[in-house]
Amino acid sequence: MEKAEKYPNWFIKARGSVYLILSIIEGLLAFRFLFKLLGANPKNGVVIFIYSVTGILTAPFSGIFRTVVNGGIETSAVMEPATIIAAIVYALIARAIVSILKLQINENANKQ
Repeated sequence: MEKAEKYPNWFIKARGSVYLILSIIEGLLAFRFLFKLLGANPKNGVVIFIYSVTGILTAPFSGIFRTVVNGGIETSAVMEPATIIAAIVYALIARAIVSILKLQINENANKQ
């Protein structure tokens, strides 16, 4: 059985903050993906809010893959790969930030 590593308090708070922000971003992107996929009413206030906030997050990734639109009788379902790519990239960025913070702990331990 491995012993649990003891991390400094600042690291635990920083890691929690990074993952909290990531969870909020991932949640918003998940709602965007579902709303687009299920053809949510783009005139609804909640949908407008989600699309406007996540539009900024998905903008760098739009155009990488073609967006697929399936027109229905009442709504159009949109398969937007940019949202999936954005979710993956932001998760990797968050993980990289936590790893960099962990390197800082190792540097401080080696100096002592």
